[in-house]
Amino acid sequence: MKLDEARRQFIQTWGTLGSEWGINRSMAQVHALLLISPEPLSTEDIMEELNISRGNANMNVRDLMNWNLVYKELVAGDRKEYFTAEKDIWEVARRIAKERKKREIEPVLQKLNQLQQAEIDAKSPQGKEFKKTVGNIHDFVDRMDKGVDMALRADENWFFGTLFKLMK
Repeated sequence: MKLDEARRQFIQTWGTLGSEWGINRSMAQVHALLLISPEPLSTEDIMEELNISRGNANMNVRDLMNWNLVYKELVAGDRKEYFTAEKDIWEVARRIAKERKKREIEPVLQKLNQLQQAEIDAKSPQGKEFKKTVGNIHDFVDRMDKGVDMALRADENWFFGTLFKLMK
């Protein structure tokens, strides 16, 4: 397999993986392209390489910047905007986990907390079942939240930080 084909396959695979993470395929493909590019790319470079529109390229680059996965970079003597991706894959995974926690886990916990405060007749069969089910789901999501927090703080903790460094 030649480099061009390998790059194409990587971009396609990362796009598929991205949709499993909950981001759109184009956003993941832009991220993949920037990950494997040795130098910063302009919007035009991204458009040409991925055969996407300017609007699609701009929107996905901005979203990746919001996730802190892509940075704007200045190129001396050029007025275009250039972009580069965070290359440390452990940091990429950490940032994705942090963003997904903020977008997915925290809102669910807030809603479950509200539901647990609802005035429900706990003596009726429906009320008992509702309280039990919401409580179980809340406990599960809360444990997930704490697990993600522990993983995100791993670099701050000597033991887990050392363990992760050994895994790298």
